[in-house]
Amino acid sequence: MTLQDSPGLPAPAPLPPRPGAEPPQRLTLATAVVALGGLLFGFDTGVISGALLFLKEDFGLTSFQEGTVISALLLGAAAGALGSGRPADRFGRRRVLIAVALTFTIGLVAAVAAHDFATMVAARLVLGLAVGGASTVVPLYLAEIAPPRLRGRLVTANQVLLTVGILVSYLVNLAYSGSGNWRAMFAVGLIPSVLMLVGTLCIPESPEWLRRRSGRDRAGGRAPNAGSLPLGDTAVRRALVIGVTLAAVQQFGGINSIIYYAPSIMSRAGLPATNSIQYSVFIGVVNVAMTVVAIPLIDRAGRRPLLLFSLAGMALSLATLGVTMSFPSGPSTNMIALLAMVTYVGSFAVGLGPVFWILAAELFPPGARARGAALCALVNWAANFVVGQLFLPVADAVGVSWVFWFFAAVASGALVFVVRKVPETKNRSLADIQLELRA
Repeated sequence: MTLQDSPGLPAPAPLPPRPGAEPPQRLTLATAVVALGGLLFGFDTGVISGALLFLKEDFGLTSFQEGTVISALLLGAAAGALGSGRPADRFGRRRVLIAVALTFTIGLVAAVAAHDFATMVAARLVLGLAVGGASTVVPLYLAEIAPPRLRGRLVTANQVLLTVGILVSYLVNLAYSGSGNWRAMFAVGLIPSVLMLVGTLCIPESPEWLRRRSGRDRAGGRAPNAGSLPLGDTAVRRALVIGVTLAAVQQFGGINSIIYYAPSIMSRAGLPATNSIQYSVFIGVVNVAMTVVAIPLIDRAGRRPLLLFSLAGMALSLATLGVTMSFPSGPSTNMIALLAMVTYVGSFAVGLGPVFWILAAELFPPGARARGAALCALVNWAANFVVGQLFLPVADAVGVSWVFWFFAAVASGALVFVVRKVPETKNRSLADIQLELRA
């Protein structure tokens, strides 16, 4: 039996099929459409880096206003992540995804049409709501439609398109940098947002959500703890500890400091940073390439081995970068710093980058899955905001070497945490994962 769309509440007739029962072509279509949310996540996060160079001149922005334009998306994303969990449980994953696609489209149109600082900040807040909702519901939906043997790959497809979205935004910035047409930079994002909006109208609802809704209807009432996370449940508590910790580590491990401030870091190391967009493109290519490498490994090697390899590589690269930054600039130290940055980004992209989002979608029990994933995403975005705001001021105050040593210590501590606390979920059903967490 094929998956059925759910325009209204499904009747308590036959239970919906389990993940993997749908035709492969429909699974592929649903994955491709929904993963566009990941591409838009990356695009809208990265496009501002180039657009701001010309936007600040047109609107006469101060340094504080520039920071506000950037951080508005992060604050909106935190709100979108927190606010997407309960609607996803109540109305279904598909309806929330349609709303996310519509919000992306509205936000991009508003950014293209912005005529002053206030309207651009409002547009970025709207885009942030969409980004936060996508970061929660897209991996959740993909995890629930996938058979266990493919779940890691399907959720990683979202992470791949996220990194592709960042890279595309850098290339778009590069293409329009000559003309300084920042409105065109934002307008390119309307292509995937409209495709996602049309596509989400045609995809099936999550079978896990339909199955749970059908069971609730047969029981004649509302599921317990529908409004909050059932923290009395051992599986929920363990999943929350793992998810929130990895969410914080992903940001306090320094990834967005590297992504956002790569040219500044290279400049501090003594490398010329006159063409920041070209540096960003190079980092973006490494990010995409190593995330693609992770696709077959997620379901073969498993989540834990990739996390351990990733965190070890990150810690070593960050420690090396910290040591290098403490020495005077020179050809050899400059090259070591550049190699350490590339190794760091590659280590993150092959493990912690995609695996965190997979585990956030896998670990929570059905009744708490959307709200648990939303809380993990909220912590991730809040940590992103804190690190993005504090990186340069703290680096100026104590020295950039100490900042990288702090990031290295976070990655090292996370390595111990994974060894002790994180279960392997490769090729296991979502129900089996719950049994282990309760053991």
